[in-house]
Amino acid sequence: MYFLKEDETLDDLQLNGIHVIQKKEAFRFGVDAVLLANFAKVKKGMKAVDLCTGTGIIPFILAGKTEVKSITGLEIQDEMVEMANRSVEYNKLEDRVSFINGDLKNLELLKSMEKADVVTVNPPYKLQNSGIINPSDKNAIARHEVCCTLEDVIIACRILLKDNARMFMVHRPERLADILCLMRKHKIEPKVIRMVHPNTKKAPNIVLIEGQRDGGKFLKWEAPLYVYNDQGGYSDEINKIYGREGV
Repeated sequence: MYFLKEDETLDDLQLNGIHVIQKKEAFRFGVDAVLLANFAKVKKGMKAVDLCTGTGIIPFILAGKTEVKSITGLEIQDEMVEMANRSVEYNKLEDRVSFINGDLKNLELLKSMEKADVVTVNPPYKLQNSGIINPSDKNAIARHEVCCTLEDVIIACRILLKDNARMFMVHRPERLADILCLMRKHKIEPKVIRMVHPNTKKAPNIVLIEGQRDGGKFLKWEAPLYVYNDQGGYSDEINKIYGREGV
């Protein structure tokens, strides 16, 4: 297949026939990206931007599950953007999905982009100085704050959002205090928080956050989401998110 290179796979999202190209060995999307795409409230006719888009998984899920008018993915690694654009071509989504190779710290670039109704972001989770990192390591760029910090991400969201528009982020619970403080600092008001637990017996390991640009002060906590049930299988809600009802 001419769309694929030797070190790549074509993975079926089981969503309106959409497939995404990924590297066999490099960073591949996980449950956190899928949960974020399902957490984001995207209505018909909206324009969305996905930061730190990687393989483009979130734009492709949103294109398959919603009536979003257009969604643009921004990614600093040119190899990922080239791969994501081949996925666009394969899925014939050129009229709705596009990708830009750029740095979210480039404020001029952000200001040149059209304002969005929704911004989604699955940023690097690990603090800049946590552990030994090779800055050229593509997996490290995806997981550690090598190319951008949490504050950089929130500043980018502020610039890209229309007045009163919403951002949706997935992160780790141990960073929650940092996230809320930085959102308030840059006038994105936290509106909804949902914790994701491996199962009912374990502490949360993922947090989903919705914020509103210049929103009023009111925070809602949603019921927790459990990935696995007490019998060890996927929970009903996870099966529904993955389109596996009746499994």
